[in-house]
Amino acid sequence: MGQDLASSFPESASAFTEADAALGFALSKLCFEGPEADLQLTANTQPAILTASVAALRALAGQGFRPNYVAGHSLGEYSALVAAGTLSLADAVRTVRQRGQFMQEAVPVGQGAMAAILGLDLGLIDEACAEAAQGEVVSPANVNSPGQVVIAGHAGAVARASEACKAKGAKRAVPLPVSAPFHCALMRPAQERLRPVLDSLTFADPAVPVVGNVDARPVNEGAACREGVFRQVSAPVRWQESVEWLASQGVTTFVEVGPGSVLSGLVKKIAKGATVLNVEDKASLEKTCAALSGHGQEQKA
Repeated sequence: MGQDLASSFPESASAFTEADAALGFALSKLCFEGPEADLQLTANTQPAILTASVAALRALAGQGFRPNYVAGHSLGEYSALVAAGTLSLADAVRTVRQRGQFMQEAVPVGQGAMAAILGLDLGLIDEACAEAAQGEVVSPANVNSPGQVVIAGHAGAVARASEACKAKGAKRAVPLPVSAPFHCALMRPAQERLRPVLDSLTFADPAVPVVGNVDARPVNEGAACREGVFRQVSAPVRWQESVEWLASQGVTTFVEVGPGSVLSGLVKKIAKGATVLNVEDKASLEKTCAALSGHGQEQKA
């Protein structure tokens, strides 16, 4: 993960060097060589994805491309803050490593769950969760795109809500292989543990607007960025609304930086007709740069 860019571009390699120094261990070796089981531990996964995303961002910036807006999904909001100059990469990787530990420790393994609900209106999913809770927690956690909402909470409540959603017409309810029930009220202990960590950091005013997860609106002040990543630990990720807002501002080109292209798929469902590109290795960087050169920079997000 990220090795192709790191071996091709000094600016990408610098992201891994900075992360290794900040964390005090060879995160780069874990990203490049594994073992995968260690990389999948959330305390490692979060800084690894963040660092690989910033490595991709720096490669793109090295080619002369800068965003007009930035946004990130859950953990990705930290990548967006680094991209906007609000947080240093060193502060961000240390913070998300602790964030991963706090989130993992908030709910004992097996007690929480998440499930993707496909093909059902958000209002009906809210109803299903309310009916299924029975004194436990279950609620929408990620509003990803039209027809795709992830719910989270106690395992039993998520199972009941999944059945209730299917009864209300959902096409599918797919249990997700996650280590904890993210973005729901069960994460409040993790949120409170994260507060002093965030308060100890310098959050500069962003150089470009950051469209935050919690409110799906642009943030232009460092203090508001800090509050946004605090609140999002237990609040739903309003990704669909974030992309809709960007499209409403005339954004027609979206570039996903970092491993994978899940967000690209979601954006295509939300902003129909938009140009959607990604950068995760040298080949995708070259393809994206060629496309951006043809479009002009002013349309990028």
